[in-house]
Amino acid sequence: MKLPRIMLAAPASGSGKTLITCGILKALVNRGYRTASFKCGPDYIDPMFHSRVIGTRSGSLDTFFTEEKITRYLFGKAAQEAEISVVEGVMGYFDGLAGISTAASSADVAGTLDIPVVLIVNCRGLSVSLLPLIQGFLEFEKPSHIRGIILNQVSEGMYPDLKRMVEEHFPLKVLGYVPRLPELTLESRHLGLVLPGEIEALQEKLQKLAERLEETLDLDAFLAMAAAAPSLEYEAPQVPVLKNPGSVALAVAEDEAFCFTYRDNLQLLEEMGARLVRFSPLHDRELPEGIQGLILSGGYPELHAKALSENASMRASVCRAVRGGLPCIAECGGFLYLHKSLEGADGRDYPMAGVLDAGAGRRERLTRFGYVTLEALEDQMLFEKGAEIRGHEFHYWESGNCGCSMRAKKPLRKRSWKCVHGSETLYAGFPHLFFYSNTKAAWNFLRKCEEASYLC
Repeated sequence: MKLPRIMLAAPASGSGKTLITCGILKALVNRGYRTASFKCGPDYIDPMFHSRVIGTRSGSLDTFFTEEKITRYLFGKAAQEAEISVVEGVMGYFDGLAGISTAASSADVAGTLDIPVVLIVNCRGLSVSLLPLIQGFLEFEKPSHIRGIILNQVSEGMYPDLKRMVEEHFPLKVLGYVPRLPELTLESRHLGLVLPGEIEALQEKLQKLAERLEETLDLDAFLAMAAAAPSLEYEAPQVPVLKNPGSVALAVAEDEAFCFTYRDNLQLLEEMGARLVRFSPLHDRELPEGIQGLILSGGYPELHAKALSENASMRASVCRAVRGGLPCIAECGGFLYLHKSLEGADGRDYPMAGVLDAGAGRRERLTRFGYVTLEALEDQMLFEKGAEIRGHEFHYWESGNCGCSMRAKKPLRKRSWKCVHGSETLYAGFPHLFFYSNTKAAWNFLRKCEEASYLC
């Protein structure tokens, strides 16, 4: 299928990928293009910014989580309805597993999707040295898939000289420049960028950014480069479906505190026949009626610990349901919510749902972060003993009891540890799971929900 597509990548993190990607997405939407967007790697926050621009959920592309056929399918399924698909890279273009491999890097995704790449180069402090930097990226691994360059942090006066030098030395198209825009920045916190809803006048800022990029970038050439991408073949995997689709209702936490959920996980559950019911542990008083399963997503419960604690009726509802046997998946932030207490960002301890008899609090640095392969050490709701699934961890908060139902193993490293509270009706732990790395886990969850005796 002919799927116009393009990737925005960079030599390193902090080069301006997310800001420029959002600005370009906004400009494309302003021009009337049906646009799809994706983010490489295990990222939740950057896709939220994309979604605010394009008006629909952004997807994830990760070649650690999924083999080539599935990666192409996940991309193609979402891209087929769009006139152009824009993929934002992760970290540096060749940075992959364990910091020692190109596997699961943006370059790996580019090769899997045969996608033209535009390299965003932060030129602050660079002039002629820009040339060997670009040369290295073109020659390090072939084909590099790099077709164009955007020069970031460049003045209008310097740009013509830099553009001429690059295009004289390399068979690349320089697609323009981005000047310093101190008034249009994205702030960060302990898990990455602040959430889109916390940025004052975000849409106004994105509109100003799009207008500025219309002046300094050659978006017509950008579109032509995307249109020149070769055809892409993909095939839908076969997954089981419930006999009565829609008969199993899953409550999915979704609000300011619980917002880290992979779109593909939810869509897979829907394709298998689940009916998703969104609710807010912050604002609703109790779990939705008539549900047979519960998903407590990751997010920032530590930033909303006081409000979550004050919603005592919801805490009691969740505790009663999960202890009563309602099948539940609780990842990272959702796992923290199930604790007896949680230290908030203000340093105070607050009562939580109380399903787990343990407290959780902040640590000074990241605790166990990055990709993991999880192996089940015993039979449980999602897995039979010995089954594996892939996921990732990224958290500053730690639990007094992380569980011992699974073993997490770091790829390309010798480090491993036990984690997860797993039972016949519960998966609760820090690792975020990607269901397409083992679709049987999603199916086991739905079957357990279908059979569950507890009904809210």
